Amino acid sequence: MIRRVEAAAALLLVALLAACGGTGEEEAAPSAPPPLVETVVVEAHPVPNVIELPGRVEPLRTAEVRARVTGIVEAVTYEEGTQVAEGKLLFRIDPREARAAYNQAQATLQRARATAANAREVVRRYDGLVDQQAISQQEYDAAIAALREAEADVAQAEAASEARRLTLSYTNVNAPISGRAGRAQVREGALVSEGEATLLTVVEQLDPVYVNFSQSTSELLALRRNIREGALDVPDPSRVAVEITYEDGTPAGVTGHIDFLDLSVSEGTGTITVRAEVPNPSTPQRVLLPGQYVTGRMLAGERRRGLSVPQRAVMVSEDEASVYLVGEDGVVTPMPVELGPQDGADWIITEGLSEGDRVIVSGLQKVQPGQRVRVAGISAGEGSAASGTAPNSQPPSQPGSAAGAEE
Repeated sequence: MIRRVEAAAALLLVALLAACGGTGEEEAAPSAPPPLVETVVVEAHPVPNVIELPGRVEPLRTAEVRARVTGIVEAVTYEEGTQVAEGKLLFRIDPREARAAYNQAQATLQRARATAANAREVVRRYDGLVDQQAISQQEYDAAIAALREAEADVAQAEAASEARRLTLSYTNVNAPISGRAGRAQVREGALVSEGEATLLTVVEQLDPVYVNFSQSTSELLALRRNIREGALDVPDPSRVAVEITYEDGTPAGVTGHIDFLDLSVSEGTGTITVRAEVPNPSTPQRVLLPGQYVTGRMLAGERRRGLSVPQRAVMVSEDEASVYLVGEDGVVTPMPVELGPQDGADWIITEGLSEGDRVIVSGLQKVQPGQRVRVAGISAGEGSAASGTAPNSQPPSQPGSAAGAEE
């Protein structure tokens, strides 16, 4: 009997201890305060108007060096891929056949000149005999005709000789322009043909170079409208600067200017061609090569009332870019934005934001859409997200600067 009472008492004690422990666990834990973030207030200010367009590099001048005489290539006299000056000897073609033809033309010319000289002397002698009626007028006229025919033969022989001289000169193939000489298309011993105009090599002038872009007509019309309405300030539209970057976004370190704007629209693409002339010095190394794809940043003036935010405030995904806004009630709202070009440490925003929007620039990893936050620099007495009052006492910050100290 005593054992039963002791067991019951032990069970009652265990139950009481369990009840006490459960009561402690059910007590509500203190709620965590809203996360602290830093913001900037979006304000309109002058921003550079940058137009980014893909482009392709082409040489300023390109000369195809072709054979102008038929013969066997004797020598290739230049180093492929090097800079050559205008007039430099590139190829030498066997000149023996051309020289023989030239010598034959020279002999024909000399014979024609001798015949003409003899005819001229006959006419000189006949001049006095006609007046004395020693010869007939018909004989004199025949002598004059023979002289004229001999002079025509001389002119014909001179033209033939000059043609043969030119043909002989074509056996030395010189660079038509200064530039980089490409790979030789023929080697020693190859037969080249005047009739087929055999390609020997290509010389390209690479300093400066052209970069061709395609711009949509809608963008061009918007640009002209903004200039006309005063929203865009372009000091000199005829000298728009263009900064060149590589495909991977690395700056090429060269800046040119727009030198040509096509006046016709492509029917297939609805775009117009814009061309920039860009310096491309060979020292220390040539940075742009023909056929290369690049991006041109056209510095088309300044937009007077533009918007920008620090780059750290923008979240970029494969599909879109967005920022987090803090509303008057302290609630975080995601906002998709359209990004323009970069301006130093800021992104220029073309669509999605308005003046006065408060954008989170620090603490993004701690917040979620729809969550309340506390803004750095706002005290509890001025209003806080925790109490539900609007944090509107924060002093406005300049665009691109953080409101409050770094965490």
